[in-house]
Amino acid sequence: MTSAPADRGDLARFPDDWETALAIVAHPDDLEYGAAGAIASWTAAGKKVAYLLATRGEAGIASMAPEEAAKLREAEQVASAAIVGVTSVEFLDHPDGLIEYGLPLRRDFTAAIRRHRPDLVVTFNHHETWPGPRWNTPDHRNVGRAALDAVADAGNRHLHTDIGPAPWEGVRYAAVAGSPSATHAVDITGTLDTAIASLEAHRAYLDGLGSGNWMADARGLLTAMAQSAGERYGGRPATAFEVILC
Repeated sequence: MTSAPADRGDLARFPDDWETALAIVAHPDDLEYGAAGAIASWTAAGKKVAYLLATRGEAGIASMAPEEAAKLREAEQVASAAIVGVTSVEFLDHPDGLIEYGLPLRRDFTAAIRRHRPDLVVTFNHHETWPGPRWNTPDHRNVGRAALDAVADAGNRHLHTDIGPAPWEGVRYAAVAGSPSATHAVDITGTLDTAIASLEAHRAYLDGLGSGNWMADARGLLTAMAQSAGERYGGRPATAFEVILC
């Protein structure tokens, strides 16, 4: 698995020679903060995308008990996914905020890749920092790294031999949203408003952040992100990814 060289020059056009994708992230809202505009563009073009979340986001709303938050955030994620054309949304039960990198996590992701048999695996920033830089969280780092490692695990018939279905070597690309080492981009001129609506569907989560929190301003934040990526992609609103060849 190799990544294209990253620099601060122009972003390349995201590959389009694939048909099915599996997005693997830690929490409800991760994809809405990083990739939903691109996903809406892909599904509109007839590509199939499924979501796999490692947690149910139970620790994400400070004022709400984890059991209540988990149910609410799960429902919000399903509704948010539907806005961008995704109907397959699965949740695992790793603990929100306490996800550990290791074989259990790789095993769960390997099983999902073998089951969905995607051409493309999308995940969230696994690097130590965000563009900026700001420190990244352990959940994002551990899930992103495990998702990338599971791509190789899924194709090795000698690993995780007690889980099915058959090994899958068909993943051609991995794409990391929110990466500080972005290499490619997707034009989201026609789907930026859809992406904003998908983040706004996480209403309880955004309200829990408080109106003064910059992450609660869905339109302002996603528009700024699209413009920033667009500065390296011909001036068009864009979603940036670090693309890794598998």
